[in-house]
Amino acid sequence: MKIIGLQLALPAAVLAIVFAGTGRTAERGVVSSKDIEAKIQYCKTCHGLSGQGFRGAYPMPRLAGQQTEYLENQLRAFIERRRTNPVMFNVAHVLSPSTVNALATYFKDLNPKPLGGAPRERAAAGKKIYEEGVSGAEVPPCASCHGPQAKGEGPFPRLAGQLHDYIVKKLMNWDKERGQDPAKPDTSAIMEPIAHGLTEPQIAAVAAYLSYLE
Repeated sequence: MKIIGLQLALPAAVLAIVFAGTGRTAERGVVSSKDIEAKIQYCKTCHGLSGQGFRGAYPMPRLAGQQTEYLENQLRAFIERRRTNPVMFNVAHVLSPSTVNALATYFKDLNPKPLGGAPRERAAAGKKIYEEGVSGAEVPPCASCHGPQAKGEGPFPRLAGQLHDYIVKKLMNWDKERGQDPAKPDTSAIMEPIAHGLTEPQIAAVAAYLSYLE
């Protein structure tokens, strides 16, 4: 896939952020189009040319179509060490607020096809859990926060098209990565009892279902 220049690739909202403070970048923290383009291309080395995610030594999550508020929150969580990931610590700590907003806005507007690859025979069971929850385990329907089409809303992330192996890994290790600063609780606290309430087969089923949604 050919990577086109930033001024053609970025939506108007991002360009507005980038160019709003031309000549005043140092005092207001607004970054140049060149710097934003460099950061975007850096993100794509792990997350895919269209932000679709990537499977290498570890599954790299899909960023395409992700809720802007959620992406901004997660980047700040890495910066503030509230979410654990050694790679993202190094990536995020150099990002200014303007850069965080520009990156989140850019990836929100991408819409590649899901990578898929999950066992399709698990998707039906996953769909039932997503829509109905697990009453015996006090697990509410995933759709109640993430929406009927799993597109997310505001601080609640889009799950549609997310790599199934990434979802499994995150849910199985939720309390080891999220909410690492009790003094600064965030929306990740909502998911902790839910992640613990799901069995590994149930998590795999939900992940399989979500991975094929567009």
